[in-house]
Amino acid sequence: MKLNWGTSIVIAFVLFMSFILYFVIKVQGNSKYDNELVIDEYYKHDAHFGEEMTKLQNAEELTEKPQISAGSDGVTIDFPLSMQSDKIQGTVSFYRPSSKKLDFVKAIALTDHSMIISSKDFPAGEWRITLSWKYDGKDFTIEKGIYTK
Repeated sequence: MKLNWGTSIVIAFVLFMSFILYFVIKVQGNSKYDNELVIDEYYKHDAHFGEEMTKLQNAEELTEKPQISAGSDGVTIDFPLSMQSDKIQGTVSFYRPSSKKLDFVKAIALTDHSMIISSKDFPAGEWRITLSWKYDGKDFTIEKGIYTK
């Protein structure tokens, strides 16, 4: 039986679609591949995008910014001494790109202008930290990616 070029193209196309479909089913059906959303209600989250940009800009305009650093004891957040620590209110959000189940939020609780989040509170790996705080009626946000060991 001799195949013409039209039949060959159709066969190649069907084989390619079968190949792709096989991998889609394999990934969707395997519990090892987690397809969770980063944010459950991203439309509501994106509606406040302008406000988030304003908070990031406010933080960028600071002459002295809070510092986020990772060490063997955990993550340390140091606020500038020029800010009165009793006027700082906000949260520290830890986002784990590999697993939504590990995400958590802590309220800012300063001791001498710094806060330490113990490494016992979270496993080692890549984290994205969002520090959001209010000081003197103005909102600020700083985002930083860290890797803990």
